[in-house]
Amino acid sequence: MDKRWKPSATVAAVVERAGRFLLVEEHTADGLRLNNPAGHLDPGESLADACARETLEETAHQFRPTALVGVYLSRLQRPQTGTRPAEDFTYLRFAFCGELGAFLAGQRLDHGIVRTLWLSADEIRASANRHRSPLLLRCMEDYLAGARYPIGLLQTDLGLAGGA
Repeated sequence: MDKRWKPSATVAAVVERAGRFLLVEEHTADGLRLNNPAGHLDPGESLADACARETLEETAHQFRPTALVGVYLSRLQRPQTGTRPAEDFTYLRFAFCGELGAFLAGQRLDHGIVRTLWLSADEIRASANRHRSPLLLRCMEDYLAGARYPIGLLQTDLGLAGGA
């Protein structure tokens, strides 16, 4: 029987304050890269909860998603290099905007996160060669174009948290 293909479900926060966007600088297989606060959906959590958790883990800021910016399907392919095997990943990203809350001093950042930074849209556009994914720019541009969808579009079955 063939194994069913499944993309990796991920979430990302598009956080804008006074014309600047909150990003993380992180170590990746391709070197130091910029990204939205983002990560994978964990078992038993809603998409909005995952986004709040990932934002906290990567920036030490609380975050409350209030709207969906968009849903994106993206493929990352890397050829084999040296001892690293070829990679082929597909991501299904749910990008949210919302309210940035308190900074929690003393909160450790996720492994690989070097720092957080605030960049203008023009600075983000000019640094495309440092983006972890083309979705960083796409999500920002969609946000700037006014893309906002009700968070209620995303439903989480109550049995999910209980593992049923």
